[in-house]
Amino acid sequence: MSVRVRFAPSPTGYLHIGGLRTALFNYLFARKNKGTFILRIEDTDQSRYVEEAEKDITDSLKWSGIEIDEGPDAGGKFGPYRQSERSDIYQKYANQLIESGNAYYAFDTPEEIEAMKERLRSKENPNPKYDASTRQTMKNSLTLPKDEVESLIASGTPYVVRLLVPENETVRFDDIIRDHVAFETSELDDQVLLKSDGLPTYHLANVVDDHLMEITHVIRGEEWLSSAPKHILLYNYLGWMPPIMAHLPLIMSPSGGKLSKRKAEELGIPVNVKEYPKQGFEPEALVNFLAFLGWSTGDDREILSMDDLCNEFSLEKVSKSGAIFNFDKLIWYNEQYFRAQSADNLLDEFKSNLPDEVTSKFSDDFLKVVIELFKERSSRVVDIATQSTFLFTLPETYDEKSVNKAWKEETPDLLKMYVSRIGTLSDSDFKAAVLKEKLSECVEEAGVGFGKLMLPLRISITGLGQGPDLFQMMELLGKSECILRIESALTRLA
Repeated sequence: MSVRVRFAPSPTGYLHIGGLRTALFNYLFARKNKGTFILRIEDTDQSRYVEEAEKDITDSLKWSGIEIDEGPDAGGKFGPYRQSERSDIYQKYANQLIESGNAYYAFDTPEEIEAMKERLRSKENPNPKYDASTRQTMKNSLTLPKDEVESLIASGTPYVVRLLVPENETVRFDDIIRDHVAFETSELDDQVLLKSDGLPTYHLANVVDDHLMEITHVIRGEEWLSSAPKHILLYNYLGWMPPIMAHLPLIMSPSGGKLSKRKAEELGIPVNVKEYPKQGFEPEALVNFLAFLGWSTGDDREILSMDDLCNEFSLEKVSKSGAIFNFDKLIWYNEQYFRAQSADNLLDEFKSNLPDEVTSKFSDDFLKVVIELFKERSSRVVDIATQSTFLFTLPETYDEKSVNKAWKEETPDLLKMYVSRIGTLSDSDFKAAVLKEKLSECVEEAGVGFGKLMLPLRISITGLGQGPDLFQMMELLGKSECILRIESALTRLA
């Protein structure tokens, strides 16, 4: 059977960066094996449903370069691909489980369940469960007469359908990443399969859909490992062969522990995928970075395109241990992809980070030169926009530390000498090489070091003590603007 994998997010919020890594690993595995990548929306939790979340998921996958073969918008012969549109299907299999004695009706109210837990809670048993040890004391079809069960259902009494977990058994399965896995059924609760609103929980819907959609491999986060034995029981009870499983390692915080939303925010790490394009990250850089969170090629290579990743990827090379989200490393990845792009490719994004008065005043050709001047000194487009503001307006302030270091008694005379030299140049001769040559002439004539004029000139032109090549910036600004800036600095710093 050809490989079929699925990414099955719940639209209860914007796509999390960990969710994107799960989608990516599924996608890479599918492409490596010439298989099918499916997007399935698990929207059965209507109480937490967020209307714009599904669009955010699809937009984020598209931005990342992950192509959907089957899904709500892509279509496919195994649809519908939203679980809320498949309720009748789940009801059928819930009934089958009840009829086979592997599931049962439970009529307990939330208050009755909480009372049971309070009654049984102890130091030895701090979290009592609805399981084999407690089900016989509860209000369900295992303890009630058949006619009373039928009467309760007929009268519209709310109920759920629970999985009948066997006592004192071991559930075993093999995981590509974690090898042989075993759980004791005494650790499991009688999981709710069908809620009182008629919609399934994740567990029933997940198993039914994976089987009906012919999913061959379930690749998901480690947090779902504890749910796997319940799923294995459901496959066994329904007479189906389980898919091959692979549980990915957790994404860890640099400060220790799992990368929670709180920890991410404390460290300045964007939690939701939609924040990455807003902050100027290139999709190829984020994908390359995420691919190496828990996986490696086995050699020293770090820069791989999506095609390279598809060719190289294998689940056997995924680590069991957690992968630390190193934000500095992501910045480094972004630098590699960002700096390799042409100014033409970066222009639109650069303009989107500039005020309207700048983009209306300065030509695209001017802005593309700004990009080239700052690209090697920046990690993201937004950095260029932040660092290059002095090119669009006369400096209002001057870096105090640089002024104290460079502005000496002879500085005004040196700058005036330089202005007299460049003032005779034609606009066509106002080039970086010529401007540098004129500065050399001035310092040689004055008998001073190069830096005696170079740093004051930079301060006058930019207001700063460092930055890209000064003479290239002067060529871009033009003769009249450069002379205006020097004269302004002479007046202000007199």
